[in-house]
Order: sequence, then structure tokens, then C-alpha cells
Amino acid sequence: MITPEQFKKDVMKLAEDVGVSPREIHIQTMKRKWASCSSKGRLTFDKSLLNEPEEVRFRVILHELLHLKYPNHGKMFNSLLDTYLQRNINLNEEKEAKDHQLQDEGN
Repeated sequence: MITPEQFKKDVMKLAEDVGVSPREIHIQTMKRKWASCSSKGRLTFDKSLLNEPEEVRFRVILHELLHLKYPNHGKMFNSLLDTYLQRNINLNEEKEAKDHQLQDEGN
């Protein structure tokens, strides 16, 4: 579990990477979904996300941030989402390889 403050920091860091600026970030109980994005730039996330693994949080945060650029689920939105998800996978694989290499050097 992460704190709401850390979650909001993660949102802002990813927002900077994506090149968007959410006006507000809220964390509250939501009945039917994990997150929403208003046309005015307000992002709302369900509290249960704080208990989810980092990868799940990343995907949900990214999805909502991209709605600040593309408010629908059209081709551009999905293409951009796929690009960022693949980039994140590549970065994680590089990090894991580097960590593994450091462990091997330490033995």
C-alpha cells in the first residue's frame, strides 16, 4: 500500500513525462470504476488503487492522463497508450537486467 500523498506524486511525475497538467487530483471511493477524468482536467481515482501493485497503478494513472490529450478511446488514444506501456515495459526490463548484473558482480 502507498499513501495518498505518494500516489499523487506518482501521478504528477507521470503527468510531466506525458506532457500534461491535471488541474486537480482526487482520491475517493468510487463504486463502478478505478478512475475518471473530467473535461476540466480533474482526475479522480478510487482509494482501492492504493492497495494495487505498482504496474496496475501505472496503467490506470497513464490511462487517465492520456485522456487529458485525447478524451475518447479512439485510434490516437490507443496508439499513445500502447506506446507508453511498451516504453514502460522496456524500461523495467532494462532496470531488472541492470539489477541482475549488479547482483552478479556483488557475488
